[in-house]
Amino acid sequence: MRNISVFRTILIILISLLVGYYVGINKISLDWKNYKPSLSVVNKEPPRLVNSDFSVFWKSWELLEENFYDKSKLDPQKMINGAVSGMVQSLGDPYTIYLPPAQNSDFKQNLSGQFSGIGAELGIRDSQIIVISPLEGSPAKRAGIKPQDAILKVDEDSTENWTISQAVERIRGQTGTEVILTVLHEGDKEPLEIKITRDVITVKSVEGSIKQISGQNSKLRIVEEDERCDGCPKIAYIRLSQFGDQTNKEWTGLISSLNSQIKDKNVRGLVLDLRNNPGGYLSDAVFIASEFLEEGKDVVAEDNGQGDTKTISVTRKGLLPDVPIVILINKGSASASEIVAGAIRDNDRGILVGETSFGKGTIQRADDLGGGAGIHITIAKWLTPKGTWVNDSGLEPDVVIKPDEKDLSRDVQLEKAVEELIK
Repeated sequence: MRNISVFRTILIILISLLVGYYVGINKISLDWKNYKPSLSVVNKEPPRLVNSDFSVFWKSWELLEENFYDKSKLDPQKMINGAVSGMVQSLGDPYTIYLPPAQNSDFKQNLSGQFSGIGAELGIRDSQIIVISPLEGSPAKRAGIKPQDAILKVDEDSTENWTISQAVERIRGQTGTEVILTVLHEGDKEPLEIKITRDVITVKSVEGSIKQISGQNSKLRIVEEDERCDGCPKIAYIRLSQFGDQTNKEWTGLISSLNSQIKDKNVRGLVLDLRNNPGGYLSDAVFIASEFLEEGKDVVAEDNGQGDTKTISVTRKGLLPDVPIVILINKGSASASEIVAGAIRDNDRGILVGETSFGKGTIQRADDLGGGAGIHITIAKWLTPKGTWVNDSGLEPDVVIKPDEKDLSRDVQLEKAVEELIK
């Protein structure tokens, strides 16, 4: 009898377990079947001029809702962001991008002059994330990041097929945190890992002063501030690091303060340093170039790809239309900085010294989409006044000179620019 009682007890336990399992499984199936993401579709209708069948999109959405095994992953907003990103990427233009709210905010902070990150402007070449230029004094610059570095990994994740916005989102972060970039320096065969501590990046876009020069010919050097050099020639030096929200204001303030000194008879001319300037607003580029060109001179031409070309010319009276000028460029000079450099040279106002520039020859329009998101759309390619399209090829300098890798304490490119001014 005792054995029968034990058997009955075990049988009851097994039946209970089976019933519990059956009920549990059916409850899960019922829950998943009835699962609906909290999505409110505002507008399913395509634009009137678009003859497209959206049934595939909505059918795919419904199948994901019904069949995807992990319902917690079905975030409607992320799905919409992914769909829009895929649509934009299908155009194959690295500069036409969709920016979700966080990335759009980062972009605006960058142009405003302050953000938290490593301080490097990024671009895409041959589907590879590359560094256009590290900002002066930034954590990226101090860590050894260089223009044209290919970023192969961020932490442990490959950057293959990433967009710029994806790279920016992963590389930026809170001040004090670390990110590890696997980079391949231009010309190297083996990549290396570089650990960088993020910091607050404050970008002052315009800096400049009057500098004295000593020596002759190839032995010229800029006199240190604490030295005396009676009778030495002088040059004006202006460093322009980006074309952002504060650039025109900072530029106007600096030029106003230096104008009388620049016009001094002992000042031989001006060196405009656009090295590692990744660009920014087209309007700022036109404003800066107009400082050196006479009214009516062409600055840049926009070609919208439909047979229409719009030329933008100087419409303001600049303060320095007759001052000799040399422009410094390198591999990190892109976009708006190339517009300025091209306008100066094509109007025979000055020469370019340094290395071939980056080569970004397109113009983007930025629009807000609501909810913090934004989209950048390439609307035209730009040409120099003489019709040169710099895309991918860049601007070739009149005087080619590379940095002295053996003696980084010397700025041989700046020395050459000064030599060209006062020879």
